[in-house]
Amino acid sequence: MMRKRRRSVDKGDGATTTTKAKKGRTTGRKGKEPAPEETNESVFGVFLREAGVTLKQGGTSNEIAVDHVVFQKRIRNQLQKSPRYPGIVQEFTAGLESHIEDPERFRNCLLPCVPRLSDGDASNGSSFQESLLRMLLGIEMLQTFIINTLLEKLPEFMFEGAGDGGLSIPHTIINQFKWLDRIVDSKELAAKLMELVSVAPVEVQRDIISSLPEILEDSLHNDIARELNSLLQENTQLTVPILDALSSLNLSSSLLTEVRGAVMVTLAAVQLEDLPVVVKFILHSVSASDAYEVVCDLRKKLELEQCVLPAVLQASQSRIKSKGPAASASTPSAGSSQDSVTLTLDGIKSAVQFQKMISEAWLKAIESVDGEEDHKVVDLLVLFILHSTNANQSRRGAERVLKGKVRTGLIQEALLQRTFRDYAQVMRGYFPSILALAQSLLRSPDPCVVPFGGHMYRHSFTAFDSYCQQEVVGSLVTHVCSGVGGEVDMALELLLCLVTEKPSEMALYAVFVKGILDYMDSLTPQQIRRLFHLLSSLAFGQQQQGSHIQDDMHIVVRKQLSSTVPKYKRIGIIGAIRIVGSMGAIRLKGKESQDGSLPKETLRQVTALLELVKSSSESSPEAAALYYDELANLVLSSSLDPQVQQTIGKSVIDDFQADFVVDLGPEISGSFPFTPRVMYDLEVQGSIVINLLPLLAKDLQTKAEQQSQTTKAHKRVSPLCLSPFFRLLRLCEHKLHQGDLDEIDGLLGCPLILTDMDIVEKLESLSKASRELFCSLLFHAINWFREVINAFCEQKETEMKMKVMTRLQNITYLQSLLERALAETPGYVPPVANFDGESPDGVTLSSAAPVNKAKKDGTGKKRKAPGKNSSESSSQLEEMTEADKTQQEQPEKEKEKEMRQGVSLVSYRQFFRELDMEVLDVLQCGLLSRSLLDSELHTKVREEVLLGPAELVFLLEDMHRKLEFSLTAAPAKRPPFFKGRTDKSVGFSHLQQRSSKDIASYCVQLLPALCSHMENCHNYFQRVLSENNGVVDGPATDVQEHHLMSSGYQLLLQVLNTTFSWSGFSQPGQRGLLKKALGVLAERLKEESADLTLGQLVKHGFEYLVNFRSTMPSLSTALCLSQLLSTVSEKGGNPAAYREQTASLAKRFLSQEWVTASGARERGNKFNEALHTLLRIYLEHVDDVLKAVEEITGVGIPELINASKEESSASWPTLNRHTFLVFYKVLMAELEKAIRKIPAGKVSDNTEAQSEKLLTWTLAVKNLHVLVDLVKVFDSRPVLNVCLKYGRLFLESFLKLGMPLLDNSFKRHMEDVQDLLKTFQLSTRQLHHMCGHSKIQQDTSLTNHVPALKKSLELFVYRVKAMLSLNNCQEAFRIGNLKNRNLKGEEILSQQSQESDEDEEEQRSPLPQDQSEDEAPGTDSEGSKTVNREEDVDQDDITDDSD
Repeated sequence: MMRKRRRSVDKGDGATTTTKAKKGRTTGRKGKEPAPEETNESVFGVFLREAGVTLKQGGTSNEIAVDHVVFQKRIRNQLQKSPRYPGIVQEFTAGLESHIEDPERFRNCLLPCVPRLSDGDASNGSSFQESLLRMLLGIEMLQTFIINTLLEKLPEFMFEGAGDGGLSIPHTIINQFKWLDRIVDSKELAAKLMELVSVAPVEVQRDIISSLPEILEDSLHNDIARELNSLLQENTQLTVPILDALSSLNLSSSLLTEVRGAVMVTLAAVQLEDLPVVVKFILHSVSASDAYEVVCDLRKKLELEQCVLPAVLQASQSRIKSKGPAASASTPSAGSSQDSVTLTLDGIKSAVQFQKMISEAWLKAIESVDGEEDHKVVDLLVLFILHSTNANQSRRGAERVLKGKVRTGLIQEALLQRTFRDYAQVMRGYFPSILALAQSLLRSPDPCVVPFGGHMYRHSFTAFDSYCQQEVVGSLVTHVCSGVGGEVDMALELLLCLVTEKPSEMALYAVFVKGILDYMDSLTPQQIRRLFHLLSSLAFGQQQQGSHIQDDMHIVVRKQLSSTVPKYKRIGIIGAIRIVGSMGAIRLKGKESQDGSLPKETLRQVTALLELVKSSSESSPEAAALYYDELANLVLSSSLDPQVQQTIGKSVIDDFQADFVVDLGPEISGSFPFTPRVMYDLEVQGSIVINLLPLLAKDLQTKAEQQSQTTKAHKRVSPLCLSPFFRLLRLCEHKLHQGDLDEIDGLLGCPLILTDMDIVEKLESLSKASRELFCSLLFHAINWFREVINAFCEQKETEMKMKVMTRLQNITYLQSLLERALAETPGYVPPVANFDGESPDGVTLSSAAPVNKAKKDGTGKKRKAPGKNSSESSSQLEEMTEADKTQQEQPEKEKEKEMRQGVSLVSYRQFFRELDMEVLDVLQCGLLSRSLLDSELHTKVREEVLLGPAELVFLLEDMHRKLEFSLTAAPAKRPPFFKGRTDKSVGFSHLQQRSSKDIASYCVQLLPALCSHMENCHNYFQRVLSENNGVVDGPATDVQEHHLMSSGYQLLLQVLNTTFSWSGFSQPGQRGLLKKALGVLAERLKEESADLTLGQLVKHGFEYLVNFRSTMPSLSTALCLSQLLSTVSEKGGNPAAYREQTASLAKRFLSQEWVTASGARERGNKFNEALHTLLRIYLEHVDDVLKAVEEITGVGIPELINASKEESSASWPTLNRHTFLVFYKVLMAELEKAIRKIPAGKVSDNTEAQSEKLLTWTLAVKNLHVLVDLVKVFDSRPVLNVCLKYGRLFLESFLKLGMPLLDNSFKRHMEDVQDLLKTFQLSTRQLHHMCGHSKIQQDTSLTNHVPALKKSLELFVYRVKAMLSLNNCQEAFRIGNLKNRNLKGEEILSQQSQESDEDEEEQRSPLPQDQSEDEAPGTDSEGSKTVNREEDVDQDDITDDSD
């Protein structure tokens, strides 16, 4: 009570003293002149002394003997109890004023008083006391005067610097006002302070502004904030103090938004060092409702890229690395800019960490950016922040957003590179997150994001310190040891890249990388090559930084070479050859050797290692063949020192001749299982022959001897080594003579010792061993020819080209024989042709599996070719042209083919030698001609060889397989527990050593030739149609040729599609290549395409390809064309423009009758698959899916139902009873997909929007009814399965998206809603009958769908009831019983007897027709009865489960 009273008294006193104080100031000054000392002493000094304060002169602080609260109480009492009160107050203040006239005494009054200890008594003073003026400010009757006095004195010291001891008088004056218990006139004080701000220098302004929250009371905060806000826009120098003050003020939300808006506007002009404060203020002032908007705005205006100057960059980078004091002193600006960025990101980090809405808003803001150029450095940095804080599970969100952005190509490597380049110091703090994200991306099954993970690793290694580098290498080694295909490849590639770019840094971690050698069991041959390449580059490279692992490498390789297990021997051979490559590489001129040649000791080691490999692989033909192959790869891909090259090549020719070539004599000595014959001779006066049959026979004999005796294996010449040895020979020759193969060109036309090919007719009568020998002979001959073509395909002379073409024809002919021979030899395992993979024992089953399968017409695989049977000597070449000969032999071969079906060679692909990419150059040959002189050198005979259809198909099949392997990115799936029988990469080991970019650019070079072939096929089919008067299967059609041309046409389209589908085209560096590829297509229509944009090129390319539509020989070819058009249209950035054309083309193909050349209608699984895809393309590209579905269900299917058994629908000829299931499945799936895209009904929708959505749903429900009803006609199990599956999905979508619409539009569109539900009810009833039918049939494939469908049907009933309740019509809902019936509508009696309750059927009374909408609410119960019947029917669904 006492305190309260005093407060009120004080208030009154305070009010009066204000005016008195003002008077006192004037009178005080008059009275001050005669006796200032006396006045001072009489009132001010005396009162202070009595209260316990002693004033000191000079630099000594005033002393206080009591606590400041006691002092204030005493002064207050002295003034109030004085008989001269209130005049005494004026005298006191006048004394104070005169005392502080002297600057020294003023300073003393501003500084804290020192406690005075009286004669050993320490209890009456505390250790710290307030300043005299601050204690006096706490006395309310004196406060206003003292405030005025101080504020008047402040300008005197405004422009003085800090005095002795660094004391700033203005700062100290302002400090006196902070945290006062009570301010008498706060508003007045605020006004005066803001006045001061307008005139004071910057330092004082900052002091005043940042002190405002501690001086003013809450009621003034909003007003002061408005003034500060306007000041902020005038003066950016005060940004930091103003924002500091604002963030400490208690503001209303509307004002806060206004202030934040103003701050956001000035963001671009803010000083870099002020940026952290600005960002922090913005983020800490958001509310949940505007977080997203604010963050988007901030992200847009935050230009971190401009914060770091390029000149400063390098210095800052070096400073991070060198950490030296001199370095850091030299680049202060770099450090400060990086520090400001770090502080800004810390501000974002703290906001994200403590406010869930901000972390969500950042993710959403980054996710909503939809242009590659719109992404900024800050996006990546914020994703790293979100990942590192993991506040509110933002780690998963950051990972998801980054993957999505990388997958769509919006965040690319250039942005990452910029971030690492400019902000390495900042990024270092987020290294654990960068590493975790890189790991996650590299492990992703999505091939599009894996390279980005690789870039993150690479830049981290380059930009960060040694600790981070060690972590990066450790992580990459872990990836390699994981054994997952794509992950291992990428990690090895990265390690190799780091070894190449940073050999000295990587040498420090060589021991880590060497650890991979313990995990080689799970690596493929190509990965082992890469691993040894990077290890040997480290250990044996020119600088030999990693020389400490050399011994370990030698030990591992020798151990593997001496192993008797083929797998480990293979690893030893691959490793040893790679080490030879690194040791024997060409040296740059340096310390080791002045002339750049190899040191003698190194050469000795290389020679010794080669000898070791050779001797340890002699005993096994497979190992020897791998040795030749690996050495050939080394010669091809590495630049070896000439001495090493010479060492490898010196004995190759002699050895090859000794092992495989014999002189051509009149007769062949020796006894063989078959009669030997010299065949396929293209040399007119050839003197040598390849000794194939004798070698093969001898090899089999040696094998048998080795198995029967236990003699030690010694070197034996095996035909297995023929092709690999020849490959090594020709590559050595190629290197030695710079591409000239004259020394060995005799081998291209040289004949082989084989046997008479007529033996194929009497294979059944031969023994199993003889049949297998014949098959092996064919495999070896084909592989020899394939390797010969590899060698000579790049030769430019016409004669050579012709021989290559002939060899191609030999291959296609021998393959046709082989197909038949294999069909007669079940269980046969061919000789190995690719030696770096697993031995073929594991593939016996898979390769022999298709033996008994007859070839289908539609497979388009290698067929018997119309190539020539060169079983006689090639001298016939001089008389006849190839073309004539082929035509003569064709009819006989066709008859043979019809008599006997062969086996497809697709599954035997791994037993053929790999063709090089260069062989595809043969596709560029059109027509070649050469002149032949006869023996008298008189006449010239012209001979022409055309690339025949069989050879075209052969080359295209090989090209298609290569492109599928290298350009189609297959997701990196984890390996299954049981490894598959065949490795997909077998037969592609040369291809794997080329990058997909090389292959894509090679294909683009071939595009003109491919287009020419496509036009030839088009012309061929056009000619066939015109000769047969528009009928495919007319008398003039040559079935065999038609079949080959059709296969070729399809393969050409597939090759083009695979090329254009390459994901690499979306990378920024490959845009030029894409334009070049599209330019080739565009140039076929227009002459000039150089200056066209990408969009125009796509347009012309599309037009060019559409022209081929009229000559499609089969549906699968038509599908390939549609897919190609779809792929090309996506490349221009506006695929929507081509949707209509693609849809109409697909519809044209679907409305066409497809007949084979022999006259039969196309059918079978492949036809159905193609039809399925084509129908989906049509429905995905058509404008209105629901109308398209209605057209097929309303027109096509009724036509089919009315047609006879084998007939098709008239308007959709592809729709017949065999393809009905295909149509049905696609229609149901696309219908369900289409309704998921209908937007859900909202309360805010206007009438027009509601009726439009209702109309869409009505059409969808009508389509569903027609499709579900078809089950009564087509009641096969697959159809029921499709209906149950998609019926449930449709129902679920309807509950989720359709019912909210009905809730909102029931009153406005009652009739429409009722009609919709009536129609839907018919479908749900039929679905219910199908559930009953499934249970009776006890068919698990059907009953699996029943529980989920029942649940949805039950939900539907309750959902409709809820809708009626919402619209006040619940009385209209009544439940009746519906009986369980089967598909034909017959009651299911067994269930009826078991269950007492039957399923519901509802009574319903129709809605009066004349009732208007306005009356509806009054008669709700009546109106909704109509609806009930819909639901009730669905109740049927419930009843089964309800009891």
